[in-house]
Amino acid sequence: MVFILCILIGLTTAFIGSLMGLGGGVILIPILLFLSSFMDSFAWVSPQTIVGISLVTMIFTALSSTIAYSKIGRVDYKTGLLFLSGSIPGGVLGSWFNQFVHTNDFLLYFGFVMIMISLLFFVKLKPKEQPVTGKWQVMRTFRVDGITYHYTVSIWLAFVLSLFVGTLSGLFGIGGGAIMVPAMIMLFGFPVHIATATSMFMILFVSAISGSTHIILGHIAWEYVLFFIVGAWIGGKLGVAVNQMLPGKTLEWILRILLIMIGLRMIFQGLA
Repeated sequence: MVFILCILIGLTTAFIGSLMGLGGGVILIPILLFLSSFMDSFAWVSPQTIVGISLVTMIFTALSSTIAYSKIGRVDYKTGLLFLSGSIPGGVLGSWFNQFVHTNDFLLYFGFVMIMISLLFFVKLKPKEQPVTGKWQVMRTFRVDGITYHYTVSIWLAFVLSLFVGTLSGLFGIGGGAIMVPAMIMLFGFPVHIATATSMFMILFVSAISGSTHIILGHIAWEYVLFFIVGAWIGGKLGVAVNQMLPGKTLEWILRILLIMIGLRMIFQGLA
């Protein structure tokens, strides 16, 4: 029964994560924390094993999604590599720091992170073109579905932002897409579809680096993680397919409400 649940959880979280370019950790971690409180079969769950499983699972979620998004030409590889320059060292730092976080502190901090992320989605996400005004900015031109988009990326801001997101990813196992997607849209003027696809490309490498750190630290429950991977591979592909059919505003509202509920529950449980 527990292995079937692991597959279903992996599929569900990967589907939601791939759909919005979030990775899925923001859904998987609260589910595992909840199950560990009510089911003896999930008694093996701890903050460290949860983050380890989340990151390893996201490797396959992101790989499945990136392959699918690449086939329809929606990944901005050049900008994605720029973000990786900060997120990779940040992921290693966050993964190392995770071993010093206790359960109640983990719940409390994770809850605040969820609330912060949900507030980002209440900002009006309207892509806008920005002119190049300095040598540390680059203009990107990208063509999707017959439409040409222009947006500007600040190199130093991209590095600082991705370093912060990478640290959160390694610490909380959330992938970072829940912050990167709205940030790419609001700060750099990314079109939503390109931001989502590029986020999954970035999450692939960040999860691989952070996950490797957790493997070295012995935080992976291998007898369970393999079942999460099976669900993640299927869910990642389904998320990309549905992404092309559902209105973006509907998905954003569902995500806003969901993240607030998760965040509040984690905060209350952490304070208990």
